[in-house]
Amino acid sequence: MNSEALIRLVIFLGMVTAMAVWETKSPRRDQIIPRKKRWPANLGIVFLNTVLVRILLPTTGIGLAVLAQDHGLGLFSLWDVPLWIAVPLTILVMDFVIYLQHVLFHFVPLFWRFHRMHHTDPEFDFTTGNRFHPIEILISMLIKFSVIVALGAPPVGVLIFEVLLNATATFNHANAFLPLHIDRVLRWLLVTPDMHRVHHSIEKDETNSNFGFNLPWWDRLFGTYRAQPRKGHLSMTIGGQTSHDPAWDVSLPQMILFPFKKG
Repeated sequence: MNSEALIRLVIFLGMVTAMAVWETKSPRRDQIIPRKKRWPANLGIVFLNTVLVRILLPTTGIGLAVLAQDHGLGLFSLWDVPLWIAVPLTILVMDFVIYLQHVLFHFVPLFWRFHRMHHTDPEFDFTTGNRFHPIEILISMLIKFSVIVALGAPPVGVLIFEVLLNATATFNHANAFLPLHIDRVLRWLLVTPDMHRVHHSIEKDETNSNFGFNLPWWDRLFGTYRAQPRKGHLSMTIGGQTSHDPAWDVSLPQMILFPFKKG
């Protein structure tokens, strides 16, 4: 295993462990559907997506960044941008693109068919943060690849972004209680679980808000920020608008086939 993969794996497993413990010790909401019914599919699709990406894509984002840099591709190479500027710009630009991609997957019907699988999880915990359809993962990777080449992004900037994205997606989907006075301050710097939980509401206007995964500023800047769900976090209903049955879509085969079903 190369050092990039090892770094990402260690941090991912560390975040998963920390969130699992936090959710157990201090949950934000009571869950109706037990973990043993949801977690095998939610974690299974992480394994499936990882294998498919390795098989279908010839390189990783970091590998592509090295290749682009070696061939002098992208804006940063053209303008000879120093590393101390290129790294934070890479993180900002890629995070903004992920925000735009997320909006796109909500408002383009074809993309929504795949993304809504993420929203049909009838509960909300750290495993939800990695519950994406394989086709959405592949599209997302191709979008990120395009940005990496266009920027000529430094490999270290891409690595930091990927680590941050995976860590914050695990964190902000956690069913963990964060003291409200801390949440009010932290959500100016980072997407918090309470902020992102609104996005998983069954109410359409709430689902179409709080698109950020890492940085919260894009939602505030573009008017897609919503502070709280109208029914409150303890009374709101979690899930997509096409899924009202809490037992729906919790198995791996159902998750894979879901975009191809009518409705």
